[in-house]
Amino acid sequence: MNHADIAWVLVSTALVLLMTPALGFFYGGMVRSKNALNTLMMSFVSLGVVGVVWALGGYSLAFAGGHALVGDLSFVLLRGVGLEAQGTVPHLLFMAFQGTFAIITAALISGAVVERMRFSAYLAFITIWMLAVYAPVAHWVWGGGFLAADGALDFAGGTVVHVNAAAAAVVAARVVGPRKDYGRHAILPHNVPFTLLGAGLLWFGWFGFNAGSALAANELAVLAFVNTWLAPAAALVMWTLIDLVRGGRVTAIGGATAIVVGLVAITPAAGFVGPLSALAIGALAVGPCYAALILRARTTLDDSLDVAAAHGLGGATGAVLTGVFADAAWSGGTNGLLFGNPSQVMVQMYGVIIVLAYSAICTFVILRLIGLVVPLRAGGRQEGVGLDVTEHGEEAYTGGDGAILVSPDVAARAAAAVRVPLHEGGRL
Repeated sequence: MNHADIAWVLVSTALVLLMTPALGFFYGGMVRSKNALNTLMMSFVSLGVVGVVWALGGYSLAFAGGHALVGDLSFVLLRGVGLEAQGTVPHLLFMAFQGTFAIITAALISGAVVERMRFSAYLAFITIWMLAVYAPVAHWVWGGGFLAADGALDFAGGTVVHVNAAAAAVVAARVVGPRKDYGRHAILPHNVPFTLLGAGLLWFGWFGFNAGSALAANELAVLAFVNTWLAPAAALVMWTLIDLVRGGRVTAIGGATAIVVGLVAITPAAGFVGPLSALAIGALAVGPCYAALILRARTTLDDSLDVAAAHGLGGATGAVLTGVFADAAWSGGTNGLLFGNPSQVMVQMYGVIIVLAYSAICTFVILRLIGLVVPLRAGGRQEGVGLDVTEHGEEAYTGGDGAILVSPDVAARAAAAVRVPLHEGGRL
């Protein structure tokens, strides 16, 4: 084992873990204040639920030996996962690093169903989805499964994480249904600085996400690190120019979204392309994602925080462009279309389609089964009051004495929803 590699993967694991709270703030700023805490909790709870599920069985299904579709049970309960070498780092560290990817993938899905999905149903969903969907897909690409054998390239999760989560998000949004206010009046973000803070922390953590996927403190990590800097920078510039041309103003939400789109797009390519190609990938990914955001607002799909446009289309675009720009001169790996291997584009598209279809079908089945046991969405009254109060008995913003600053009629409805008494003066 190599101590420098161990140190870098330890740091990268912490960086990727930070991305999940960062995602919570990125999402939390874009919802209404009455749902801010619930939205944050949908990300934070993944740290616990998915972390435990990954250690108990998810890691084994993803990375143990087995066959082309899924791993076996040899690593269940972390049996055989100790301090022995896995490459140049301890096996236990490799397991933890991969676990942070699983955690944020589940949290990403919440962006499509915030403000109306019951918290208990969401907990059940991410538990089952992690074992039935994420772990097998990770095995296909990173655990020696059939997509890896077919030559699909995904350096750090463009397909495994982002396309996978976005497919599930779209199906979940359809099954759970739109918010009761969707399409009737504007649903505005309540705290744009939260979203900018989340985007900045996501960019910071993403250096561990991509450069850490080299699993060593080496030249490949440097390449992925620089590409993770350049692609979102190019995306931010391109998004800014489009905003200026279309409306003469540059929005903060748009800038934060641009950063995420650039990060998502470079994720599958980070260790396979040169820096100039990273700039091109970041810039090229903006066009389809920007268009998808505009078009989605004209549909009946209430993908609340545009998981499909930013993560799904961004990840798919990045995966396909990896097949275009992959350059063996930088990574020592596979060439893409521009360097004499046009078939790689088809392989990349094949991988995206397979993951998208599998995730969508399984998500639909999982949600329907959960819906037979517990309601998937909050009732109209609970949704009107806000899920902070009805699902958690708390609110993100209160008065100095802990009073919830709402009108007496709203306080009465909230009290009835959560079955708590009203104090004198109409305070919860």
